[in-house]
Amino acid sequence: MTNPRLPARRRARAGAIALALVATAALAACGGDDSSNDATTAAPATTGAATATTASGDATTAPAGDPAEMTSMTIGYSAWPGWFPLAVADQAGIFTEVGLDVDLEYFIDYTASLDALVAGQLDVNAQTLNDTIFAVASGSEQKIVVVGDNSTGNDAVICDDSITSIEDLAGKTVAAEAGVVDHFLLLQGLDSVGLTEDDIDFQGVKTDAAAAAFAGGEFDCVAVFAPFTLQALEREGSKVLFSSADFPGSIPDHLVASADAAADPVAMQKLVNAWYLTLDYIADNPDEATKIMAEQAQVSTEEYDSFAEGTTLFDADTALNAFGDRPDDATSLPEMARRINPFLVDSGLTEQEADLSGLFEPTYTQAYVDNGGPA
Repeated sequence: MTNPRLPARRRARAGAIALALVATAALAACGGDDSSNDATTAAPATTGAATATTASGDATTAPAGDPAEMTSMTIGYSAWPGWFPLAVADQAGIFTEVGLDVDLEYFIDYTASLDALVAGQLDVNAQTLNDTIFAVASGSEQKIVVVGDNSTGNDAVICDDSITSIEDLAGKTVAAEAGVVDHFLLLQGLDSVGLTEDDIDFQGVKTDAAAAAFAGGEFDCVAVFAPFTLQALEREGSKVLFSSADFPGSIPDHLVASADAAADPVAMQKLVNAWYLTLDYIADNPDEATKIMAEQAQVSTEEYDSFAEGTTLFDADTALNAFGDRPDDATSLPEMARRINPFLVDSGLTEQEADLSGLFEPTYTQAYVDNGGPA
């Protein structure tokens, strides 16, 4: 049954996820036992495996794949500064270096990338924690294998000059892409002063269209993420009312694998290796890397540099710390997931809480840290 409290776009995406899950199950049933129908084929484990410890404390082994044996993988990403390093990995040849043959798909529509992962059209997608929890609550099996970054200001609620406080949002028209991360940020801001979505005139509009419309004089406020924040701030007198910097730890971003892709430990270790080698490449080649990312974002290198403080990329040690379960600590992903779960239900974005068991997979990052590099 469709939840009548869900915003229109979220209801549509919930339906799309349900249909995708049914279609995926039907395809699996048709496939029988014929291994040629498998979407992902696990590469054979090679020597040099690294022993790691999962969040539950169990010892596991993360096999180190032979880079000479190429593993195919389809990865989706969209317009977020923390995900543009994937373009660097692709153009700098880092995927190939670790033994991945990657089909890298860029989505202008972030929501479409979420649906593509659920539908089995992607092996891995770059997405936020709250959107991953939404998908899991809807029945999709997904696993977080890379902790990419935390938003520390690049998600923002931007308003015209008549609004000076969150309390002033009451009765105002606020646009955001319904059900995705900046809608979530907006709801957190409202909740912090005792308001709800019912207290505003919420308009569900895709992020790019919302930013453009606000810049053109529509709406009183808009909730968007970088680089669309730059477009929204073109409106004369506009300003950031609050941002993800005001809610630390609440918007973490990840590389999330489908259940089939996550079942291949060699592929997942290669992916983790590629991610951290890419961060090293960016640190060693800042000008070239920034040029690649700015071109993908369709902004100048100077504008892209302005995103640096608003997105905090995690090195392997910081990411491993984030995987740890620490109650009452917002920097702990399991703790933040426990906070997001009921919030999504209370806000009408999901009908029931997601099963968080097995959502986080720190094994490959642990192996990378223990090995002091690619495992």
